[in-house]
Amino acid sequence: MTATATQLTTTRPWGAGRLAPYPTSTRLPYASVSIDAGTQLGVFRDRTGLVVEMGKHGTSSGTETSTTTNSDSANDQGHDQDSQQD
Repeated sequence: MTATATQLTTTRPWGAGRLAPYPTSTRLPYASVSIDAGTQLGVFRDRTGLVVEMGKHGTSSGTETSTTTNSDSANDQGHDQDSQQD
């Protein structure tokens, strides 16, 4: 049996009730971003072309090691994690 246009019913998408207007936008302190070829960092410039300082951002690194406490059983395996951030 094939459905015709008169047999189809429209259903409102479940997420439509959660929609809200976008918040009021704010003016950003820069007008353009480019990549510095030497440092591979973003350079932010204002509307007059002057460089805008966007603040410092930290870096992080992490390590993960696998541990085995019982060599004849696969169920006794675990791992350790640590991280550093500056």
